[in-house]
Amino acid sequence: MEFLGYFGGVFEPVAFMLLLGGTVGGLILGATPGLSPTMAVALLIPFTFQLSPTHGLILLGAAYTSTVAGGAVSAILLKIPGAPANIATALDGHEMAKQGEGARALHLSFLASGIGGVIGVMLLIFLTPVLAEWALAFGPSHLFWMAILGVTLIGSLDSKSFVKGLLSGCIGLWLATIGYDDNYGVPRFIFSDALTGGIHIIPALIGLFAIPQVMEMFAKGRNASAIEQVTVTKHKLSSSFREIAKSGRALSIGTVIGSIIGLIPGVGGQIAGLVAYDQTRKFSPHKAKFGTGHPEGVIAAESANNAMVGPSLVPLLTLSIPGSPTAAVLLGGLLIHGIFPGGDLFERHPEVIWTFINSMLLGQILMVVFGIWIAASAARIARAPMPIMAAAVLILAVFGSYSVQQSMGDVYIMLILGMTMYALEKFGFSAAPLVLGLILGDIAEDNFILGSRIADATDGSMIYFFGGTFNLVLVALVLGSVLYSFISNRAINDALPTNTKAEK
Repeated sequence: MEFLGYFGGVFEPVAFMLLLGGTVGGLILGATPGLSPTMAVALLIPFTFQLSPTHGLILLGAAYTSTVAGGAVSAILLKIPGAPANIATALDGHEMAKQGEGARALHLSFLASGIGGVIGVMLLIFLTPVLAEWALAFGPSHLFWMAILGVTLIGSLDSKSFVKGLLSGCIGLWLATIGYDDNYGVPRFIFSDALTGGIHIIPALIGLFAIPQVMEMFAKGRNASAIEQVTVTKHKLSSSFREIAKSGRALSIGTVIGSIIGLIPGVGGQIAGLVAYDQTRKFSPHKAKFGTGHPEGVIAAESANNAMVGPSLVPLLTLSIPGSPTAAVLLGGLLIHGIFPGGDLFERHPEVIWTFINSMLLGQILMVVFGIWIAASAARIARAPMPIMAAAVLILAVFGSYSVQQSMGDVYIMLILGMTMYALEKFGFSAAPLVLGLILGDIAEDNFILGSRIADATDGSMIYFFGGTFNLVLVALVLGSVLYSFISNRAINDALPTNTKAEK
């Protein structure tokens, strides 16, 4: 209970003001397409140079937690994930918004994020030594099988067609190979200088989700009768609390999966949200409702991507191994203040680290309060005229894509991917499996090559990739996921009306 002795430091005037500013600013940045948590924290690093280590970390930590949750705003209202971690949120959240339940979806997303985030930080506080040792046990073979497990979810992410979902995922896996190979330095599918560095996930995410929406808006704007009138109804907060209390299954699955994946270095919140969404659907008695505006989809995704925040700092603080890209930026924030993570960090700098962790705990609560406060106002975005909305989203898409690497090449890639996705959607393909394939491609390839090199120097590939408890458990999960997805998809198809099957 040592952390309680440092709780007072969070309520010092400067510290508390930084916590408030970081929380509100993070929510706004998170809701802006293209400004990921990693970028938000990186942009704030220069502002911490003149702050004390404690105050600097409080600002960065508040921005980290609230940006992850803030990305749900654009994911729900515009079907444009504010960050990769919010991809799964858009699948049901936007459908709820189209049904006039945008405020309800936002309430549920912030409440689920807050609960998952608090549990994740509590794990960081009480189980850091144990979890650090467990996280260190993950090697390239385990990360490879984790990526393959994610690949098995690709087909089931597309609620319309299992086959088209797999094809979308394969396109994403191919896109992940574009650029110079990091391991051998050979060029692959480089059709333009803009592709030399490969396809960055942020421009791809914006293009695949935002541009089809923009093109659809412009198309409808030409024909007034084709415009879908989106209504925004008020939703009582007490009803959202009751709904969260009744959604124990989705909340538990999301929080557990997010906490586990947060511990694994290099995986990230986007995988946590998608895996939690998939597993919640598999355990739900209402599988067919997912993708049509089912609240459990939002709850599972948001509880997972915020639950991973606390555990992702465990390997960072104890082993100097960032558990996510944003944690890697936080490592830089520690180093510039002369704080070097390690096993004795809590003994050398207890006042800094415990105050920082306490601020993240309080920040989760503030994030829920301010998030719900802005939910009603944010939901009114859906009332904006279609042409104005389309123009605003297009400007944000261009700005978000360019800001990643200050490159017009990223803007061109974003536009091309977006127009291609618009055409693919007309044939029933989905953006979510494609993005997941793009994310997982690099993780699977890099860890397979690294694991193969280790295997060649030790006992061979079969023993390295299929030996040990962790590997066997992950292989079993992969096989089980493939089998379950296939059977579940057939069951859902059999339950659909005949005319719906004909449309597919």
